[in-house]
Amino acid sequence: MASAARLDLDGNAIKPMTICMIGAGGFIGSHLCEKLMAETMHKVLAVDVYNDKIRHLLEPATHPWSDRIQFHRINIKHDSRLEGLIKMADLTVNLAAICTPADYNTRPLDTIYSNFIDALPVVKYCSENNKRLIHFSTCEVYGKTIGSFLPKDSPLRQDPAYYLLKEDASPCIFGSIEKQRWSYACAKQLIERLIYAEGAENGLEFTIVRPFNWIGPRMDFIPGIDGPSEGVPRVLACFSNNLLRHEPLKLVDGGQSQRTFVYIKDAIEAVLLMIDNPGRANGHIFNVGNPNNEVTVRQLAEMMTEVYAKVSGEPSLEVPTVDVSSKEFYGEGYDDSDKRIPDMTIINKQLGWNPKTSLWDLLESTLTYQHRTYAEAIKQAIAKPVAS
Repeated sequence: MASAARLDLDGNAIKPMTICMIGAGGFIGSHLCEKLMAETMHKVLAVDVYNDKIRHLLEPATHPWSDRIQFHRINIKHDSRLEGLIKMADLTVNLAAICTPADYNTRPLDTIYSNFIDALPVVKYCSENNKRLIHFSTCEVYGKTIGSFLPKDSPLRQDPAYYLLKEDASPCIFGSIEKQRWSYACAKQLIERLIYAEGAENGLEFTIVRPFNWIGPRMDFIPGIDGPSEGVPRVLACFSNNLLRHEPLKLVDGGQSQRTFVYIKDAIEAVLLMIDNPGRANGHIFNVGNPNNEVTVRQLAEMMTEVYAKVSGEPSLEVPTVDVSSKEFYGEGYDDSDKRIPDMTIINKQLGWNPKTSLWDLLESTLTYQHRTYAEAIKQAIAKPVAS
Protein backbone atom coordinates (compact mmCIF):
# COMPACT_ATOMS: atom_id res chain seq x y z
CA MET A 1 0.00 0.00 0.00
CA ALA A 2 1.35 3.41 -0.96
CA SER A 3 2.12 6.08 1.59
CA ALA A 4 1.32 9.76 1.07
CA ALA A 5 5.02 10.67 0.92
CA ARG A 6 5.51 10.15 -2.81
CA LEU A 7 7.67 12.67 -4.68
CA ASP A 8 7.40 13.97 -8.23
CA LEU A 9 10.35 14.20 -10.63
CA ASP A 10 11.31 17.58 -9.17
CA GLY A 11 11.36 16.33 -5.58
CA ASN A 12 8.04 17.83 -4.53
CA ALA A 13 5.47 15.90 -2.47
CA ILE A 14 2.62 14.55 -4.61
CA LYS A 15 -0.76 15.51 -3.20
CA PRO A 16 -3.57 12.93 -3.46
CA MET A 17 -6.09 13.89 -6.15
CA THR A 18 -9.42 12.73 -7.48
CA ILE A 19 -9.34 11.33 -11.03
CA CYS A 20 -12.39 10.90 -13.24
CA MET A 21 -11.37 7.99 -15.48
CA ILE A 22 -13.65 7.53 -18.50
CA GLY A 23 -13.27 4.04 -19.93
CA ALA A 24 -11.91 2.70 -16.63
CA GLY A 25 -13.36 -0.76 -17.30
CA GLY A 26 -11.28 -1.39 -20.41
CA PHE A 27 -7.83 -2.89 -20.96
CA ILE A 28 -5.79 0.23 -20.27
CA GLY A 29 -8.17 1.55 -17.63
CA SER A 30 -8.07 -1.66 -15.61
CA HIS A 31 -4.27 -1.63 -15.45
CA LEU A 32 -4.19 2.08 -14.62
CA CYS A 33 -6.76 1.59 -11.83
CA GLU A 34 -4.63 -1.24 -10.40
CA LYS A 35 -1.55 0.96 -10.45
CA LEU A 36 -3.32 3.88 -8.78
CA MET A 37 -4.83 1.70 -6.05
CA ALA A 38 -1.58 -0.15 -5.29
CA GLU A 39 0.96 2.68 -5.44
CA THR A 40 -0.79 6.01 -4.82
CA MET A 41 -3.37 7.65 -2.58
CA HIS A 42 -5.33 9.09 -5.53
CA LYS A 43 -9.08 8.49 -5.72
CA VAL A 44 -10.72 7.20 -8.91
CA LEU A 45 -14.23 7.87 -10.18
CA ALA A 46 -14.34 4.94 -12.59
CA VAL A 47 -16.73 5.62 -15.48
CA ASP A 48 -17.73 2.90 -17.95
CA VAL A 49 -20.64 0.73 -19.11
CA TYR A 50 -18.88 -2.47 -17.96
CA ASN A 51 -16.74 -3.23 -14.91
CA ASP A 52 -15.72 -6.86 -15.53
CA LYS A 53 -12.00 -6.04 -15.82
CA ILE A 54 -11.94 -3.99 -12.59
CA ARG A 55 -14.37 -6.06 -10.53
CA HIS A 56 -11.44 -7.48 -8.57
CA LEU A 57 -10.71 -3.92 -7.42
CA LEU A 58 -14.32 -3.19 -6.47
CA GLU A 59 -15.12 -6.44 -4.64
CA PRO A 60 -14.94 -7.28 -1.83
CA ALA A 61 -15.54 -3.96 -0.10
CA THR A 62 -12.82 -4.81 2.44
CA HIS A 63 -9.94 -3.92 0.10
CA PRO A 64 -7.61 -1.35 1.70
CA TRP A 65 -8.39 0.96 -1.21
CA SER A 66 -12.18 0.47 -1.25
CA ASP A 67 -12.88 4.08 -0.22
CA ARG A 68 -10.69 5.34 -3.08
CA ILE A 69 -12.49 3.82 -6.08
CA GLN A 70 -16.12 4.24 -7.11
CA PHE A 71 -17.71 2.71 -10.19
CA HIS A 72 -20.25 4.78 -12.15
CA ARG A 73 -22.12 2.89 -14.85
CA ILE A 74 -22.44 5.67 -17.42
CA ASN A 75 -22.63 5.82 -21.20
CA ILE A 76 -21.04 9.17 -21.98
CA LYS A 77 -23.16 9.55 -25.12
CA HIS A 78 -26.22 10.60 -23.15
CA ASP A 79 -25.76 10.96 -19.42
CA SER A 80 -26.03 14.29 -17.65
CA ARG A 81 -24.08 12.94 -14.64
CA LEU A 82 -20.79 13.13 -16.56
CA GLU A 83 -20.26 16.86 -16.04
CA GLY A 84 -20.85 16.48 -12.31
CA LEU A 85 -18.19 13.79 -12.04
CA ILE A 86 -15.69 15.90 -13.99
CA LYS A 87 -16.44 18.84 -11.66
CA MET A 88 -15.77 16.61 -8.63
CA ALA A 89 -12.37 15.56 -10.00
CA ASP A 90 -9.02 17.33 -10.25
CA LEU A 91 -8.09 15.43 -13.41
CA THR A 92 -10.05 13.65 -16.14
CA VAL A 93 -8.46 10.75 -18.04
CA ASN A 94 -10.42 9.93 -21.19
CA LEU A 95 -9.83 6.40 -22.49
CA ALA A 96 -13.24 5.89 -24.15
CA ALA A 97 -13.09 4.96 -27.85
CA ILE A 98 -13.96 2.53 -30.60
CA CYS A 99 -10.43 1.37 -31.42
CA THR A 100 -10.72 -1.92 -33.32
CA PRO A 101 -9.47 -1.77 -36.95
CA ALA A 102 -12.21 -4.10 -38.20
CA ASP A 103 -14.76 -1.46 -37.21
CA TYR A 104 -13.12 1.48 -38.97
CA ASN A 105 -14.37 0.69 -42.45
CA THR A 106 -17.43 -1.41 -41.53
CA ARG A 107 -18.76 1.01 -38.87
CA PRO A 108 -17.23 4.35 -39.92
CA LEU A 109 -20.09 6.46 -38.52
CA ASP A 110 -19.92 4.80 -35.09
CA THR A 111 -16.15 5.17 -35.18
CA ILE A 112 -16.27 8.89 -35.96
CA TYR A 113 -19.01 9.57 -33.41
CA SER A 114 -17.25 7.59 -30.67
CA ASN A 115 -13.85 9.17 -31.15
CA PHE A 116 -14.86 12.75 -31.94
CA ILE A 117 -18.49 13.62 -31.22
CA ASP A 118 -18.69 11.70 -27.92
CA ALA A 119 -15.39 13.20 -26.76
CA LEU A 120 -16.52 16.80 -27.35
CA PRO A 121 -18.47 17.16 -24.07
CA VAL A 122 -15.52 15.78 -22.09
CA VAL A 123 -13.20 18.43 -23.53
CA LYS A 124 -15.85 21.12 -23.07
CA TYR A 125 -16.54 20.26 -19.42
CA CYS A 126 -12.83 20.18 -18.59
CA SER A 127 -12.22 23.52 -20.30
CA GLU A 128 -15.24 25.29 -18.79
CA ASN A 129 -14.53 24.02 -15.28
CA ASN A 130 -10.74 24.53 -15.39
CA LYS A 131 -10.04 20.81 -14.99
CA ARG A 132 -6.94 19.11 -16.28
CA LEU A 133 -7.37 16.53 -19.07
CA ILE A 134 -5.25 13.56 -20.15
CA HIS A 135 -6.71 12.40 -23.45
CA PHE A 136 -5.83 9.11 -25.10
CA SER A 137 -5.36 9.39 -28.84
CA THR A 138 -3.56 6.89 -31.09
CA CYS A 139 -0.40 6.38 -33.13
CA GLU A 140 -2.73 6.05 -36.12
CA VAL A 141 -2.99 9.86 -36.32
CA TYR A 142 0.35 9.75 -38.14
CA GLY A 143 -1.16 7.69 -40.96
CA LYS A 144 1.37 6.62 -43.56
CA THR A 145 5.07 7.42 -43.39
CA ILE A 146 6.89 9.74 -45.77
CA GLY A 147 9.09 6.77 -46.66
CA SER A 148 6.13 4.82 -48.03
CA PHE A 149 5.68 7.42 -50.79
CA LEU A 150 9.29 7.30 -51.98
CA PRO A 151 10.00 5.42 -55.23
CA LYS A 152 10.65 1.74 -54.56
CA ASP A 153 14.19 2.00 -55.96
CA SER A 154 15.06 5.16 -54.00
CA PRO A 155 18.08 4.78 -51.69
CA LEU A 156 16.25 7.11 -49.26
CA ARG A 157 13.95 4.21 -48.41
CA GLN A 158 16.80 2.88 -46.26
CA ASP A 159 16.97 6.10 -44.21
CA PRO A 160 15.19 5.68 -40.84
CA ALA A 161 14.47 9.42 -40.74
CA TYR A 162 11.69 8.94 -43.29
CA TYR A 163 9.86 6.49 -41.04
CA LEU A 164 10.38 7.80 -37.48
CA LEU A 165 7.20 9.42 -36.11
CA LYS A 166 7.73 12.65 -34.14
CA GLU A 167 4.95 14.32 -32.17
CA ASP A 168 5.85 17.88 -33.17
CA ALA A 169 7.21 17.35 -36.68
CA SER A 170 5.76 14.37 -38.57
CA PRO A 171 2.87 15.11 -40.96
CA CYS A 172 -0.38 13.17 -40.70
CA ILE A 173 -0.86 11.41 -44.06
CA PHE A 174 -4.06 9.47 -44.68
CA GLY A 175 -5.49 7.58 -47.62
CA SER A 176 -8.30 8.71 -49.89
CA ILE A 177 -11.83 9.34 -48.59
CA GLU A 178 -12.97 6.04 -50.11
CA LYS A 179 -10.59 4.24 -47.75
CA GLN A 180 -12.85 4.44 -44.70
CA ARG A 181 -10.24 2.68 -42.58
CA TRP A 182 -8.93 6.20 -41.88
CA SER A 183 -12.20 7.28 -40.20
CA TYR A 184 -10.64 6.44 -36.82
CA ALA A 185 -7.38 8.29 -37.41
CA CYS A 186 -9.15 11.39 -38.77
CA ALA A 187 -11.56 11.54 -35.82
CA LYS A 188 -8.69 11.15 -33.36
CA GLN A 189 -6.64 13.79 -35.12
CA LEU A 190 -9.52 16.27 -35.10
CA ILE A 191 -10.18 15.85 -31.38
CA GLU A 192 -6.45 16.36 -30.78
CA ARG A 193 -6.61 19.61 -32.73
CA LEU A 194 -9.66 20.72 -30.75
CA ILE A 195 -7.94 19.97 -27.43
CA TYR A 196 -4.83 21.82 -28.57
CA ALA A 197 -6.98 24.80 -29.61
CA GLU A 198 -8.75 24.80 -26.22
CA GLY A 199 -5.35 24.95 -24.61
CA ALA A 200 -4.20 27.83 -26.82
CA GLU A 201 -7.39 29.91 -26.63
CA ASN A 202 -8.99 29.02 -23.29
CA GLY A 203 -6.10 27.79 -21.16
CA LEU A 204 -7.12 24.12 -20.94
CA GLU A 205 -4.41 22.10 -19.17
CA PHE A 206 -4.02 18.97 -21.28
CA THR A 207 -1.77 16.06 -22.13
CA ILE A 208 -2.34 13.90 -25.22
CA VAL A 209 -1.16 10.29 -25.24
CA ARG A 210 -0.41 8.44 -28.49
CA PRO A 211 -0.16 4.71 -27.67
CA PHE A 212 1.86 2.45 -29.96
CA ASN A 213 0.35 -1.04 -29.59
CA TRP A 214 0.08 -1.57 -25.84
CA ILE A 215 0.05 -5.31 -25.11
CA GLY A 216 -0.66 -7.42 -22.05
CA PRO A 217 -3.21 -9.41 -20.04
CA ARG A 218 -6.88 -8.39 -20.49
CA MET A 219 -6.27 -6.73 -23.85
CA ASP A 220 -9.02 -6.73 -26.49
CA PHE A 221 -11.27 -9.78 -26.48
CA ILE A 222 -11.31 -13.40 -27.60
CA PRO A 223 -14.21 -13.76 -30.08
CA GLY A 224 -17.08 -15.86 -28.78
CA ILE A 225 -15.49 -16.28 -25.35
CA ASP A 226 -15.29 -12.84 -23.72
CA GLY A 227 -16.49 -10.82 -26.68
CA PRO A 228 -18.83 -10.99 -29.68
CA SER A 229 -18.38 -14.11 -31.83
CA GLU A 230 -18.52 -12.06 -35.02
CA GLY A 231 -16.00 -9.45 -33.89
CA VAL A 232 -12.45 -9.05 -35.16
CA PRO A 233 -10.05 -7.67 -32.52
CA ARG A 234 -6.61 -6.19 -33.17
CA VAL A 235 -3.73 -8.23 -34.47
CA LEU A 236 -2.33 -9.71 -31.27
CA ALA A 237 -5.74 -10.79 -29.98
CA CYS A 238 -6.58 -12.19 -33.43
CA PHE A 239 -3.42 -14.27 -33.39
CA SER A 240 -4.05 -15.33 -29.79
CA ASN A 241 -7.54 -16.50 -30.74
CA ASN A 242 -6.11 -18.59 -33.59
CA LEU A 243 -3.46 -20.12 -31.33
CA LEU A 244 -5.99 -20.99 -28.64
CA ARG A 245 -8.21 -22.67 -31.25
CA HIS A 246 -5.29 -24.42 -33.00
CA GLU A 247 -6.03 -22.58 -36.23
CA PRO A 248 -3.53 -21.01 -38.68
CA LEU A 249 -2.78 -17.36 -38.03
CA LYS A 250 -4.18 -15.17 -40.81
CA LEU A 251 -1.65 -12.78 -42.35
CA VAL A 252 -3.39 -9.83 -44.00
CA ASP A 253 -1.76 -9.00 -47.35
CA GLY A 254 1.25 -11.14 -46.46
CA GLY A 255 1.86 -9.59 -43.03
CA GLN A 256 4.40 -7.10 -44.37
CA SER A 257 3.31 -4.11 -42.25
CA GLN A 258 5.78 -3.25 -39.51
CA ARG A 259 4.76 -2.43 -35.94
CA THR A 260 6.28 -1.86 -32.52
CA PHE A 261 4.81 -3.29 -29.31
CA VAL A 262 5.12 -2.12 -25.70
CA TYR A 263 4.17 -3.95 -22.50
CA ILE A 264 1.13 -2.51 -20.73
CA LYS A 265 2.92 -2.31 -17.37
CA ASP A 266 5.73 -0.23 -18.92
CA ALA A 267 3.18 2.06 -20.59
CA ILE A 268 1.20 2.55 -17.37
CA GLU A 269 4.42 3.71 -15.69
CA ALA A 270 4.53 6.48 -18.31
CA VAL A 271 0.90 7.46 -17.65
CA LEU A 272 1.49 7.64 -13.89
CA LEU A 273 4.40 10.00 -14.54
CA MET A 274 2.04 12.22 -16.56
CA ILE A 275 -0.53 12.19 -13.75
CA ASP A 276 1.98 13.01 -11.04
CA ASN A 277 4.02 15.61 -12.97
CA PRO A 278 1.58 18.10 -14.50
CA GLY A 279 4.25 20.79 -14.78
CA ARG A 280 6.25 18.53 -17.09
CA ALA A 281 3.32 16.93 -18.91
CA ASN A 282 0.84 19.73 -19.54
CA GLY A 283 0.70 21.01 -23.12
CA HIS A 284 2.56 18.00 -24.50
CA ILE A 285 1.73 15.18 -26.87
CA PHE A 286 3.58 11.99 -25.92
CA ASN A 287 4.38 8.94 -28.03
CA VAL A 288 4.29 5.92 -25.71
CA GLY A 289 5.81 2.88 -27.37
CA ASN A 290 8.91 0.73 -27.64
CA PRO A 291 10.94 1.28 -30.83
CA ASN A 292 13.19 -1.64 -29.84
CA ASN A 293 10.29 -4.08 -30.26
CA GLU A 294 9.80 -3.63 -34.02
CA VAL A 295 8.69 -6.57 -36.17
CA THR A 296 6.68 -7.27 -39.30
CA VAL A 297 3.26 -8.78 -38.66
CA ARG A 298 4.60 -12.01 -40.20
CA GLN A 299 7.51 -12.03 -37.74
CA LEU A 300 5.05 -11.38 -34.91
CA ALA A 301 3.01 -14.43 -35.99
CA GLU A 302 6.12 -16.60 -36.07
CA MET A 303 7.25 -15.42 -32.63
CA MET A 304 3.80 -15.83 -31.08
CA THR A 305 3.58 -19.38 -32.46
CA GLU A 306 6.91 -20.21 -30.82
CA VAL A 307 6.01 -18.53 -27.50
CA TYR A 308 2.59 -20.21 -27.33
CA ALA A 309 4.10 -23.64 -27.88
CA LYS A 310 6.36 -22.93 -24.90
CA VAL A 311 3.68 -21.67 -22.50
CA SER A 312 1.02 -24.21 -23.48
CA GLY A 313 3.18 -27.30 -24.01
CA GLU A 314 1.21 -27.96 -27.19
CA PRO A 315 2.86 -28.59 -30.58
CA SER A 316 2.64 -25.93 -33.29
CA LEU A 317 0.58 -26.51 -36.41
CA GLU A 318 2.42 -27.90 -39.43
CA VAL A 319 1.13 -24.89 -41.40
CA PRO A 320 1.06 -22.11 -38.76
CA THR A 321 0.05 -19.20 -41.04
CA VAL A 322 -2.15 -18.51 -44.04
CA ASP A 323 -2.24 -15.42 -46.25
CA VAL A 324 -5.53 -13.54 -46.73
CA SER A 325 -6.37 -10.31 -48.56
CA SER A 326 -7.31 -7.21 -46.58
CA LYS A 327 -10.61 -7.07 -48.46
CA GLU A 328 -11.42 -10.64 -47.43
CA PHE A 329 -10.42 -10.06 -43.81
CA TYR A 330 -11.60 -6.49 -43.13
CA GLY A 331 -14.03 -5.77 -45.96
CA GLU A 332 -14.16 -3.04 -48.61
CA GLY A 333 -12.40 0.22 -47.86
CA TYR A 334 -9.44 -1.06 -45.86
CA ASP A 335 -6.03 0.57 -46.05
CA ASP A 336 -3.00 0.51 -43.78
CA SER A 337 0.16 2.28 -42.72
CA ASP A 338 3.48 0.66 -43.55
CA LYS A 339 5.43 1.34 -40.34
CA ARG A 340 4.78 2.81 -36.92
CA ILE A 341 8.03 3.59 -35.11
CA PRO A 342 7.77 6.16 -32.28
CA ASP A 343 10.36 8.82 -31.67
CA MET A 344 10.88 8.87 -27.89
CA THR A 345 12.75 12.18 -27.52
CA ILE A 346 9.98 14.26 -25.93
CA ILE A 347 8.76 11.78 -23.32
CA ASN A 348 12.32 10.92 -22.36
CA LYS A 349 13.22 14.59 -21.96
CA GLN A 350 10.09 15.60 -20.06
CA LEU A 351 9.44 12.51 -17.95
CA GLY A 352 12.63 10.44 -18.16
CA TRP A 353 10.60 7.43 -19.29
CA ASN A 354 11.93 4.51 -21.31
CA PRO A 355 10.25 1.11 -21.89
CA LYS A 356 11.97 -1.95 -20.45
CA THR A 357 10.22 -5.16 -21.52
CA SER A 358 11.37 -7.11 -24.58
CA LEU A 359 8.91 -8.35 -27.18
CA TRP A 360 9.51 -11.98 -26.22
CA ASP A 361 8.85 -11.28 -22.53
CA LEU A 362 5.66 -9.29 -23.12
CA LEU A 363 4.35 -11.99 -25.48
CA GLU A 364 5.16 -14.68 -22.92
CA SER A 365 3.32 -12.79 -20.18
CA THR A 366 0.28 -12.12 -22.39
CA LEU A 367 0.01 -15.61 -23.87
CA THR A 368 0.49 -17.27 -20.47
CA TYR A 369 -2.43 -15.23 -19.14
CA GLN A 370 -4.61 -15.99 -22.16
CA HIS A 371 -3.84 -19.72 -22.11
CA ARG A 372 -4.69 -19.95 -18.41
CA THR A 373 -7.82 -17.83 -18.78
CA TYR A 374 -9.36 -18.94 -22.07
CA ALA A 375 -7.97 -22.30 -23.24
CA GLU A 376 -10.44 -24.46 -21.31
CA ALA A 377 -13.41 -22.27 -22.26
CA ILE A 378 -12.47 -22.55 -25.93
CA LYS A 379 -12.09 -26.33 -25.69
CA GLN A 380 -15.59 -26.54 -24.24
CA ALA A 381 -17.01 -24.19 -26.88
CA ILE A 382 -15.46 -26.27 -29.68
CA ALA A 383 -16.70 -29.54 -28.15
CA LYS A 384 -20.26 -28.29 -27.65
CA PRO A 385 -22.59 -29.90 -30.26
CA VAL A 386 -24.32 -27.56 -32.66
CA ALA A 387 -28.11 -27.49 -32.20
CA SER A 388 -29.97 -28.89 -35.20
